[in-house]
Amino acid sequence: MILETAMRLFQERGYEKTTMRAIAQEAGVSVGNAYYYFAGKEHLIQGFYDRLAAEHRVAVREVLDHERDLEARIAGVLKTWLDVAAPYHEFAVQFFKNAADPDSPLSPFSAESEHARVEEIAVCREVLAGSRAKVPEELREVLPELLWLSQMGLVLYWIFDRTEDRERSYRLAERGARLTSLGVSLARFRVLRPLVREVHELFTDFLPGMTGALPDPARKSAAEPAGGSAGKSAK
Repeated sequence: MILETAMRLFQERGYEKTTMRAIAQEAGVSVGNAYYYFAGKEHLIQGFYDRLAAEHRVAVREVLDHERDLEARIAGVLKTWLDVAAPYHEFAVQFFKNAADPDSPLSPFSAESEHARVEEIAVCREVLAGSRAKVPEELREVLPELLWLSQMGLVLYWIFDRTEDRERSYRLAERGARLTSLGVSLARFRVLRPLVREVHELFTDFLPGMTGALPDPARKSAAEPAGGSAGKSAK
């Protein structure tokens, strides 16, 4: 009840203008009770993220349990997310300026958003694992994160999409799935695998909140003992 009330008030009044006191009053609970379940407005948004991720994971079962073609699986997962998120479109527009702040806990890349992010990356991992596509072993931990990042791109487009029923967002999901499937197919060729890894390292180096499936080369160098090379030469 508290979360549903908060979502409604955020949409009606805007995130900044909605207070925890107003949420508690509308929900018919004491302010102390509201804070007992949610420590603040940011925690309410995290609750929303978690709920959306959980609803999406349930909704994609129809696709993932019956479809083996990689393009169809990717498109199905993306379009299912659009279906699940449809009732919250105006709300998403309201709080996007806060979520876009890299220092905000509402950012999808923040530490506070980790649970929902991990849930969605797990779906992406299942998309690949259950498909007929042959994914090279060394890329299996890389590609789910890249799929999630492409989903974040779709989310950003969806927020600004004003077409009827977000029709262009659905078309983008289909075309993006086609290109991604082609990229995964090409990744089978050993000569192209370094490119995929380079793209992933680009994101892990410059985007906060990534899970770091690949090691950070700079961190690896820093961790090497100062006398490492000297020790080798001594041998």
